[in-house]
Amino acid sequence: MNLIPAKTSIILLFLFAGALRSSGQQALNPLNPAAVKIIIDAADVRNTIPHTMFGTCIEDVNHEIYGGLYGQLIMGESFEEPASGVNYNEWKKYGGYWAADREYGDSSVSIIPGRHTHRMVGTNDLGVEPDGSARLLYDKDDLSDGSMQADLRFLQTSGNGAGILLRVTDIGIGKNTLTGYEIRLNREANKIQLIKHRNDEQMLTDAPVIFSPDGWQHITAKLKGGQIKVYFNDSLTISYNDAEDPLTTGRIGLATSGAPVSFRNVRLIREGVEMKLALTNPVEQQVSDRWDVITSNAGNERFSLVQHDAFNGLTMQTIELTGSGGKAGVANRGLNRWGIPVEKGQTYTGSCYLQTPTEGLQVTVALESADGSRTYAQQVLTITGNTWAPYRFSLVADASDTCARFALYFRHPGKLCVDQVSLLPPSTKLYKDLPLRADIGNAIVAEGVTFVRYGGTMVNAAGYRFKKMIGPRASRPPYTGHWNEYSTNGFGIEDFLQFCEASHITPAFAINTEETPQDAADMADYLNGDATTSWGRKRIQNGHPQPYGVRYIEIGNEEVFFEGDNEQVADHYIERFLALYQAIHGRDTAIQLVCSAWWRPGSSITKKIFKALDGKAAFWDYHVGGDNPASGTEVDNALARMEQLFHEWNASTTMRCAIFEENGGLHDMQRALGHATNLNAVRRHGDFLLTTCPANALQPWHQNDNDWDQGQAFFTADTVWGMPPYYVQQMASSNYLPLRIQDSVDGKLDVTATRDKEGKTIVLHLVNTSATPAEATIHIEHFKSNRARVISITGAPSAENRPGYTRELVPVEQTIQPNSNGDLHYTCSPWSYTIIRL
Repeated sequence: MNLIPAKTSIILLFLFAGALRSSGQQALNPLNPAAVKIIIDAADVRNTIPHTMFGTCIEDVNHEIYGGLYGQLIMGESFEEPASGVNYNEWKKYGGYWAADREYGDSSVSIIPGRHTHRMVGTNDLGVEPDGSARLLYDKDDLSDGSMQADLRFLQTSGNGAGILLRVTDIGIGKNTLTGYEIRLNREANKIQLIKHRNDEQMLTDAPVIFSPDGWQHITAKLKGGQIKVYFNDSLTISYNDAEDPLTTGRIGLATSGAPVSFRNVRLIREGVEMKLALTNPVEQQVSDRWDVITSNAGNERFSLVQHDAFNGLTMQTIELTGSGGKAGVANRGLNRWGIPVEKGQTYTGSCYLQTPTEGLQVTVALESADGSRTYAQQVLTITGNTWAPYRFSLVADASDTCARFALYFRHPGKLCVDQVSLLPPSTKLYKDLPLRADIGNAIVAEGVTFVRYGGTMVNAAGYRFKKMIGPRASRPPYTGHWNEYSTNGFGIEDFLQFCEASHITPAFAINTEETPQDAADMADYLNGDATTSWGRKRIQNGHPQPYGVRYIEIGNEEVFFEGDNEQVADHYIERFLALYQAIHGRDTAIQLVCSAWWRPGSSITKKIFKALDGKAAFWDYHVGGDNPASGTEVDNALARMEQLFHEWNASTTMRCAIFEENGGLHDMQRALGHATNLNAVRRHGDFLLTTCPANALQPWHQNDNDWDQGQAFFTADTVWGMPPYYVQQMASSNYLPLRIQDSVDGKLDVTATRDKEGKTIVLHLVNTSATPAEATIHIEHFKSNRARVISITGAPSAENRPGYTRELVPVEQTIQPNSNGDLHYTCSPWSYTIIRL
């Protein structure tokens, strides 16, 4: 993942006309600006196009893998996430690091759980350090008319504000993923602001206030119909009537816009009845942050996280019941506490590692409703012995529930230690008998992907090492990851390769530059060696008799980038690359290595890296943008410059380019057009390119942790669907032909033409990046056809597919016929990508 700005203004659409390629985009006809004349010569082959060009990039950012493709239904299976103290039985978080109030010492210290040592105190205060925006929603009840109040105080000078949420009906993680009202105390502007969200921010009104930012402030909001009154420190500050399409009912919550802040004394008042809402769990209910407490509130339950003698990783969960008449356990609701989808009659299998000093402790594992009021399946495990042992279970659901939970509990006095819990979907929901979600795996295949790159910034984490990713999953150690501090190795490079193998997709993956040469050599044997090598035998013992036949491995990701144009960093990368090259090629010379140094064409350091790696690196990974519909022009020019420099530096070089990431912050029709123009650019440079991989392959709906809001396919706990860029890739891949032929274009369309080797089929790719239709006349020399199949996708730049409307933007087909002269006439819709197949 690179740092190309996430959003590109739509204005950029109109700035690229003067920089169009002479072969594809010339001046408009002044007599008819919408007219486009296209001449194709089917006999003039310009270059070949690799079948691997239809790539995608996947890494565990925004939970593409863990919670997405990886079928594991439990989040936090190793209990490494520290206890936050948040009352998640009643509140649901959307971003940020929330934690019960603790003693901080210096008020500027971070409050991220696990990164600092804090002492939890017995208050109902709750602090948050946001990763951008962060929200906590009360999940038990709605508010129509009534009031909400809360106290808050700022913990640092950063961030522009924090406050309360009202009448929220739709919410997600990330910016502009909210429908509801927000009362924000803006510490920078010294104002109270009333904001209306409909997946954007509309400032309804504001008022100046005077306050001390490091002190507690009291906010009250009273609602009656469209009338909203806001009191700041008990003084009426805003009175506003939202007469235009008011929001009438929804959840309440807490929110911050980049500001570390504490909340307390949250109250909900309706019809004169006041409820003080518990933000935190009692101190004795210390459970890992991805898990919820199960208790009957008998007062004799104790929960703690113990950081020694764990089965795997650093931490285990302990549960203790000190008297009769109670119930103690933990529950898990999967990714973002969305809930675990359960189907009637289906079997869910899993395992957990348990130990107890209480001989014969009866422990129940179950599938239940989110609040535990209904049980869909259960099994009783008898736990014996004070040493770790695996306990396997099989749960057959007697009802369906899209938002169920997994529960583990006991009712008799005793103590239980829990670690490494796994729950997999039924076999009908697994992709080709692999521990992967079938619907997501099938969606990737249906997109027409021919190449997948597994990598990104996640590989730069110090703990990202190949040998930790193989063997039994329960024993693979967790590590401190880049995107997820408490990362799992349940899905690793080998699992990625098994997915590609089962899908007949060409794989490439990245490794950490600090892998040792010995480990890299062993990895090559493990992947491609036979039984005569010790690591080849390990692969066979781990259940994969045949070599994987890996051909592409990238050394690092975006190296020599974050430190700038730094020669010392470049020298270190060269040293690491050469050492790993020698180790890998010492075992398998067929493996082609990819240089991941950041491409800076004007830098002497880039030339130095090329000179050092030329003849050893087969490809240079170049990351491009995709949000701008004119991206293809930029990429076209950049690839031409790269190829020119390669041959200036060494006229006989064989090094080529691999676009392993096409990045941005969009997943809508605008991004689809950007990808379509990038594909046209890649076709023009096909002999020089291995692939182009849009990032990211996947994204959870309403989850945008870091502004990489660019999933090609989106998913919920039980659904997956394509966004417009997904369908552009699908259209292009399903109409792939290996030879690019000459085109001449007079007009505003971005066009490439391809044909098969026999000259029997021609495919035209037309991209209209303007707001007006384009009337095209197409003349093809040395080829005749009596009909043409047309596939097109079109929509407003901001249009996307959403839950309930997942097929609003999909390709549509029609047939057209040439005129008496053999020419085709077709009008390309505004904002469209069209394929004409003859």
